[in-house]
Formats: sequence, structure tokens, C-alpha cells
Amino acid sequence: MVAVEVVKVADELKNAYDVVVIGGGAAGLSGALMLARSRRSVVVIDAGAPRNAPASGVHGLLARDGMPPAELVARGRAEVRGYGGQVVSGEVGAVTREESGGFQVALADGRTVRARRLLLATGLVDELPDIPGLRSRWGRDVLHCPYCHGWEVRDQAIGVLGSGPLSVHQALLFRQWSDDVTFFPHTLPSPSGEEAEQLAARGIRVVDGEVASLEIVEDRLVGVRLGDGGVVEREALAVAPRMVAHAGLLAGLGLRPVEHPSGGGEHIPSDATGRTEVSGVWVAGNVTDLAAQVGSAAAAGATAAAHINADLIAEETRQAVAARARGEMPFSPEMESRVCEAVLGGRRHGL
Repeated sequence: MVAVEVVKVADELKNAYDVVVIGGGAAGLSGALMLARSRRSVVVIDAGAPRNAPASGVHGLLARDGMPPAELVARGRAEVRGYGGQVVSGEVGAVTREESGGFQVALADGRTVRARRLLLATGLVDELPDIPGLRSRWGRDVLHCPYCHGWEVRDQAIGVLGSGPLSVHQALLFRQWSDDVTFFPHTLPSPSGEEAEQLAARGIRVVDGEVASLEIVEDRLVGVRLGDGGVVEREALAVAPRMVAHAGLLAGLGLRPVEHPSGGGEHIPSDATGRTEVSGVWVAGNVTDLAAQVGSAAAAGATAAAHINADLIAEETRQAVAARARGEMPFSPEMESRVCEAVLGGRRHGL
């Protein structure tokens, strides 16, 4: 029997919204929740491929520590829908500016939707070293963030793979969770000078030589195999991937990722509210803050949403003042609906 997906009528994609949120992780759902509570018409378009999907739980999130990522998303979606917001499955292919000043969002399956404002919360892509066995263990016993996973590998034999400018710093961090930490420079130069002194002072062993593969036994990491055939027993491996914002869909607006000041990847720059250099476009979460955990991503989504709502209010107020100067009726829900129709051809929900 072929499985048939049941689509809720309430989540069928409409023609236009005040705000389209692209990305349904913590940042996007938090932003949508704030906007829905502000009585804005809002839809979250989510491709359903969260970065933290391989992880067993979300950690360091107050009152939700250890919750499976899928459960957190499910609860977030339910909360957004509870206030009249929508969550629609789909992959956005491109975004273009309309003459009205709004945006047209084109999905890969041919659907389109119009928006007065955009909140991009698509996260990032982890570019991992090409080492056999590494990617399949990602988010399990191959890790990157000690604050996300350090407790789960405490007191274990931890390896740290040299993969970028922050790798020595990463080794020093993981030393907080275990006194058995080994640093593998891999293709990087062996640490020297101050870095070598720091590692030695903290009791972190350095094993030179390129890493050839990971040793996996009964679905768990047991060691790191070097190019010369030697194996160093390890139970967990930390890797600092190059992190690149998932934002190619905004290229049509002239908004492209740039190198992050940390040197760890590329992001979409924004101000403290998430506002980008393109008018009407905000960003939140890992797409702009490469180091953001779930809690800070959710907070950034809420902050961006509040400023988007304020920006819309400012626009609507300017239109109301102009209408009043022309002797038209005082601003009202009916007039607001007509303003929205004039801009996008859609209606605000609840009015």
C-alpha cells in the first residue's frame, strides 16, 4: 500500500502573507510564533532537513534539555499553528523582488507565494573532512561543540581532528570534559610555539600524521587509523567543520554569504536585530551566527520577528497618515485589509 500524506487544509499555501519564514528550525519557528502572536499572517516553509537531525537530543536548552530534535520541532510547529500561523513543507528555490517592494518566493515544486517581509532561518551546511567513516558518525560520536555534546562524552578517550584555525582551541575546550584528549593535526602543520606549549601544559597528546579513516566496531567509534596503518584508540572525535550559510536562494536579491570574522566559514551579515543590507529581509540563527545553539537561535528568531512587526507597523502608519491627509476614512481593519491587498493581493488573517 502506498502511503498518502494527509495535508491539513489550514496549512495549504496561500497566495500572500505579511511574512514568509524560510526554514523551520528553532530560529524560524520562534520568529513565526512571535509574528503569529502579533496577529500577522505568517507561513513557515520548511524543507525538513534540520542540521541537528542526527543528534539524540538538544542540550543546554533550559527546560528542554535532552529533548529529541524532532520532538522540539513538532512542539514548535503546534505552537505556531495554535496562533493561526502556517507551516508548509517545501524547498525554496529562489526569491525575487517585486515592483511593489514585496517579494515573490518560488518553491522547487513550482508553487509561488508573495511576502511583504522575509525571515531567513535556513541554517548552515557543515563541510566535513573527506575521511572514510566520518560523515556517518556525525552528530553521534563525531562531534563539534563541547557545550552541545561534551557532557555525553565526559571522561571518554576523545580525539580532536585538525581541520581549521580553531582546532587547537577546540582541543583545549574538550580537555574540560576529559583528561584523555589527543590532538591529530591531520593535514595541518604540527602545533609549535605557544600552541604546542599550551597543549603540553594541559596534558593533551599530539599525534602527527594524516588520518586515513575511522575504526567502527558494532556501530560505535573505537579508534582513529593513521596513514601509516597505526590505530589510536578513541571513543569520540571532535571536528571543527567549515560552516557555510545555506542562503543561495537569496542570490537573486544580491544577498550572498561572506567570510565570517572567525574564519570558520561563511555567513549572511546582519545587525543586532537580524536586519540585512537588503530592505525587507531579516536573518536569524546559524545562517548569520555560525556558533548559535538552539536557545540563542530561538532568541534571535524572536528578536528579528519583533523588529519585522515594528517595521510593518511603521509602513502601515505612513500609509494611514497619507490616507488621512487625502481625507480618506480613519485607519481601520477594513482599510488595513485593502492596503495589504494593494501591496500583495492577499488578506491579513483574523481581520
